[in-house]
Amino acid sequence: MSEKVVIALGGNAILQPKQEATFENQLENVRKSTEIIAKIVKNGHEVVVTHGNGPQVGNILRQNEEAKEVVPPFPLDVCSAESQGFIGYMMDQTLKNELHKLGLDNQVISMLTQTEVDKKDPAFEDPSKPIGVFYSEEEAKKLAQEKGWDVKEDAGRGWRRVVASPRPTSILGSETIKLLTDQKVIVIASGGGGIPVIKQEDGTYKGIEAVIDKDRSGFKLAEEAKADVLMILTDVDNVFVNYGKPDQKALGSITLEEAKQYEAEGQFSAGSMGPKMEAAIKFAELGGRAIICSLDQADLAVEGKAGTQIQK
Repeated sequence: MSEKVVIALGGNAILQPKQEATFENQLENVRKSTEIIAKIVKNGHEVVVTHGNGPQVGNILRQNEEAKEVVPPFPLDVCSAESQGFIGYMMDQTLKNELHKLGLDNQVISMLTQTEVDKKDPAFEDPSKPIGVFYSEEEAKKLAQEKGWDVKEDAGRGWRRVVASPRPTSILGSETIKLLTDQKVIVIASGGGGIPVIKQEDGTYKGIEAVIDKDRSGFKLAEEAKADVLMILTDVDNVFVNYGKPDQKALGSITLEEAKQYEAEGQFSAGSMGPKMEAAIKFAELGGRAIICSLDQADLAVEGKAGTQIQK
């Protein structure tokens, strides 16, 4: 049966840990990802693709910092747009190529996507998301004074700028995304969680320096595009409970109630599986099917044959 599937790619699908961040490396990683996505399209499903951008936006910020004496640096929301643009270009091109190899002629479009956040979100009162390069304590505090940045020490590795990570309230353009997917167009959207914007008193939008969690944004995209399936791709085949312990267990098909119970037990850490399970549970609450699995099993997982599957 044909379903509308929102596929949320993790950062490893674009750049592997410790891999040199060349364009060629990233393009090949994206090609491998879109090869799997093309199989899902061939199986008759409507597809929306979203993705992370952590390493890429970090490198753009570093380029800004290295070249600041020559070229004026851009704000974070603009850097987010830059990363969304070049990752979208790679995905658009490689997905079209992979579809062509399979004899498919589906249209593919990459949408530069803005995501609305609430300017009163508590996250703005306590910025906590590290971004960009590492500094000495002296450098960081000097930059904080000069630029109005918030800076914090990051896990013993040095000092970094920190920004707010507010919750997404809506994906701008989600109605258009729904219309396109209803016509079998494959849409790449909301990359890196989307470019964060706030609505002003007069109804206009303005960019804001923040980072939106891609899994939360993926849920919001799936909700507003009226998807049947939200599939979050990560670097493990399944979600585990009692992870790293002798009695660790891989989760296959579980009920929404079981997922909530595991979440209440604190089984999923805030820095890794926590946001993914939060998004999956919220989507299952809406009546959809949520999947968390590895990229190489994504086509099997859509058919219910792999990964962790959560639904009512």
